[in-house]
Amino acid sequence: MLCWLAMVLDGFDLVVLGAVIPTLLKSKELGFDPAGATLAATISLVGVGIGALFIAPLSDTFGRRKLLVACVAWFSMFTLAVVIAPNVAVFSLFRLLAGLGLGACLPAALAYMNDLAPAASAARATTRTMTGYHAGAVVTSLLALLLIPNWRAVFVIGGLAGLALAPLLWFKLPDSAPRPAAAGAENTTNDGAGRRSASKPGFAALLQKPYPLVAAGVAAASFMGLLLVYGLNTWLPTLMAGAGYSMSSSLTLLFVLNVGAVAGLLVAGWLADRHGTKRIVLLWFGLSAVLLALLSLKLQNEVLLDLAVFITGVFVFSAQVLVYAWVSQPFPRHLTGTALGFSAGVGRLGAILGPAVTGALVTAKMAYPWGFYVFALAAVAALLALAFIPRRVTPEAPDAAVGQPGGRFRRSTAIDEVPRSLNG
Repeated sequence: MLCWLAMVLDGFDLVVLGAVIPTLLKSKELGFDPAGATLAATISLVGVGIGALFIAPLSDTFGRRKLLVACVAWFSMFTLAVVIAPNVAVFSLFRLLAGLGLGACLPAALAYMNDLAPAASAARATTRTMTGYHAGAVVTSLLALLLIPNWRAVFVIGGLAGLALAPLLWFKLPDSAPRPAAAGAENTTNDGAGRRSASKPGFAALLQKPYPLVAAGVAAASFMGLLLVYGLNTWLPTLMAGAGYSMSSSLTLLFVLNVGAVAGLLVAGWLADRHGTKRIVLLWFGLSAVLLALLSLKLQNEVLLDLAVFITGVFVFSAQVLVYAWVSQPFPRHLTGTALGFSAGVGRLGAILGPAVTGALVTAKMAYPWGFYVFALAAVAALLALAFIPRRVTPEAPDAAVGQPGGRFRRSTAIDEVPRSLNG
């Protein structure tokens, strides 16, 4: 539940700009125009990407709990600071600084869940935790509907919620065991080859066979998946407004999109544990491509439109979360935080590109329908990136033999087949 609440904050950040940008563009407050909105959306994601790439791996060294608490507190302080921003530049700077802390929250929380989850329910543990991500997006969408045009109140609520959560995480969230240093020493001893570098967390470990191909494929899929998630949540209200829908209908569609995401997460994790993560994530990205292309068709019936957006949310966002669930399977625990940070960090580059490309289309008055075609192509690219990852991965020097006490190559050498007999 505590990790779930941390993901709620991530979900807040996911949609808050998409919810307030139409108001800021309309009022031109702080000097906002399409170029300024694109800058704010892009630079905040730069901060999140830096946090995921360079701060999240510290959870493998210093522990998940300490990093998670520090990042939540940091993010919350700079979210509150946004309300005193005098112009677009300072607004964007505060969003950049908030993103540094927020970017490490997701990898640290999912690595923590991976430490504790039984192997046979790994995907469900990830997807259930990530329902908080989209629950936060749903709550933020509702707040925007209630509070807009008072956009500052939305940031105040998000910042205060994070400051309230930080002490709960500190006092109630236990450290995951064993400590990283001890695990590294144990892994070196068990492999019997004196390969101490394989026991040390860090990006260099991902370069050892057979991990580079896996890391590259998953990172590419994460790039495309987050391009979809952030592109849609940042610009969907603006895209729909450009298609002729009212502003209230456009904000409602943002809410419906994320309700669909929560429903999709619950279904996707269950199916992935039963039928294999690879099969389900490929199916999910394929269906996402079709549904995103269909959203380019203007629907006059509001019920049909809401249903189409809901179903799109079911597949698009849970596809990205299944990528995170997959990351934990081929990597040992002492590299889980690093692998998740790498995947999320590279993915954040896609999160930067998605709003930037869509923002350019908005500026050029081409966002509808071309924005949806760009998103559909991104889903196809993610499918192809995952399809070429080999079905089986056999590490040259695993941490410890599967079945030995303390062995932490905990999933299986088959990435998409989780044996029910392994409990880590």
